[in-house]
Amino acid sequence: MATVSATSPTFRYEPRGLSSELLIRLYKEMVYARLIEEKMLSLLRQGKVSKWFSGIGQEAIAVGATMALRESDYIFPLHRNLGVFTSRGMPLRRLFAQWQGKASGFTRGRERSFHFGAPEYRVIGMISHLGAMLPVAAGVALASVLDGSDFIVLAFIGDGGTSEGDFHEALNVASVWRLPVLFLIENNGYGLSTPTSEQYACKRLSDRAVGYGMEGYTIEGNNVLEVYHTVRTLAEKMRQDHLPRLVEAVTFRMRGHEEASGTKYIPSFLFEEWSKRDPIINYERFLIEAGYLSAEESQRLRRELKKRIEEEIRPVLSEPDPTPEPAAVYAPFEDPLVPPPPDAGSRNLRFVDAIAEALRQAMERDPRLILMGQDIAEYGGVFKVTEGLVEQFGKARVRNTPLCESAILGMSLGLSLGNYSSMVEMQFADFVSYGFTQIANNLAKNYYRWGVAPKVVVRLPTGAGVGAGPFHSQSLEGIFLHIPGLKIVYPSTAYDAKGLLTTALRDPNPVLYFEHKALYRSVQDAVPEAYYNLPLGVARVARSGRDLCIITYGMGVVEALKLADRLSPQWEIEVIDLRTLLPWDQEGVAAAVRKTHRVLVLYEGTYTGGVGAEIAAWIGEHLFEYLDAPVMRVASRDTPVPFNPVLEADFLPWGRLPQAVEKLLAY
Repeated sequence: MATVSATSPTFRYEPRGLSSELLIRLYKEMVYARLIEEKMLSLLRQGKVSKWFSGIGQEAIAVGATMALRESDYIFPLHRNLGVFTSRGMPLRRLFAQWQGKASGFTRGRERSFHFGAPEYRVIGMISHLGAMLPVAAGVALASVLDGSDFIVLAFIGDGGTSEGDFHEALNVASVWRLPVLFLIENNGYGLSTPTSEQYACKRLSDRAVGYGMEGYTIEGNNVLEVYHTVRTLAEKMRQDHLPRLVEAVTFRMRGHEEASGTKYIPSFLFEEWSKRDPIINYERFLIEAGYLSAEESQRLRRELKKRIEEEIRPVLSEPDPTPEPAAVYAPFEDPLVPPPPDAGSRNLRFVDAIAEALRQAMERDPRLILMGQDIAEYGGVFKVTEGLVEQFGKARVRNTPLCESAILGMSLGLSLGNYSSMVEMQFADFVSYGFTQIANNLAKNYYRWGVAPKVVVRLPTGAGVGAGPFHSQSLEGIFLHIPGLKIVYPSTAYDAKGLLTTALRDPNPVLYFEHKALYRSVQDAVPEAYYNLPLGVARVARSGRDLCIITYGMGVVEALKLADRLSPQWEIEVIDLRTLLPWDQEGVAAAVRKTHRVLVLYEGTYTGGVGAEIAAWIGEHLFEYLDAPVMRVASRDTPVPFNPVLEADFLPWGRLPQAVEKLLAY
């Protein structure tokens, strides 16, 4: 596993006890991948393929690494790792249908290329954000550790992708948590057109391993036997010690980043040098010289594979495009209320304690529920929501995390692939910006893309009014309202906080659960001690009225009820507590509009583009004939949240609410 010079003209192949059958199989798989690629390039020139990312010249890495693993091991490849998919036995016909966007592909035309997962083959493909899948791989590895299994995870990344934050976060948490992930860097010299000299300053990428407390190796990526032996040896060690490793495989990209980009930016002498290091030509020469293969057998194998490729591809070329149809973005949630919600009873509980009780009871019912977040174990979280849980359930299930929001959110998806559910606590909702890619592009889209929904709840302490300034007070729920596939919950009472959270933790879809910090210890109401669920997507009539309805959520419910009490009995104000913002209860809102004919939408987020803007627009479009006045919105000012209490009070909408209601009633 020594470093190989980038100008070394020949390889030293060492079978080291490998059977002749395996040696030939490695050759066959590399040739098969190369011939498929050549066919794709031909079809691309004919206009029958829209785009292709070529891995020609890099086949030894994908094939050697895949063949070195057990079928139970997970692999996270990238778009230049065709050999992973073919070596795992995926049917070419279905792969080609995937590349063509056909209904018979793995994603039924919803995705391109290798952007899909096939858990039945233990292969989880990429998204375009490169490093984003490394935390997911670490999450699958965590599931292996929690189950006491011996499968490991192999995760590919390119040299350019090692500059991504997710790369560093994933390596760090995998090392700290002792997770069996083999991070394999394909260093092919260029990230699109950017050479490695502009990507990193260290001599070798494997040198980075020491900074994360793990072993690092640099190997010759074009030598299939060196790749095979390295991965095989490290995989067997990792099954025993559960420690991650970093391997840098030096290779070269013989085509452009993708075919449209060309290769003019690469010096021609590099192609001349690396063509002498072709992984297939050199390995074929070794097999023939060593007597494992004859030239005639090689030619016969190529003819057979070409025929097979033609037979698999031909039917797909004539396959029609998928028929457009309403696409489900949520996995079905069967029997969401078990048991039915009880009466509130007489026991009063604070908002924060209701959330804590929901977590505890959910963990008692589901032994595969894992909690993750910063300082949530012994410290109990900055708001003490998880206090005492680590003593009851242990550190394996209540896990303090490094400060790496993106990695932990990605790991929650990986845990879901390993048949675990998880709750991730953002210390403050503001910090979720670090994890936007994982939420918006992994968690939210996964079910739509390839049919596996992540069972993940992200808890987000949110809201202003506590003098915390612009980085601990933001209301970000409106940003996520625009992302299909998410569910967004925002309770205003302790009773709802418990029942909605227990349901969210059972829901097979990703749920963002917003908790207003100012409600934690200021609100208390009757909450049953027994476990119960409340339905998501159903609004609550917090107060009945006939003159005007205020549609709101969270702290807005508290403020709206205060105002309604002051105006009663002169005016009867109806208050609708949305509780769930995505999907929101359109029927419940419509009933309130038809009843009162005057509507005010109240929300703490900034005025422009907030949740209330969407609801007001929907009412204007669908319920215009029931309105006796324009729909009015009251929200926070379009500025960051100020720190000074006087400025913060002016920023928030509550002081402007009475005047707006008075104006609407007088219209």
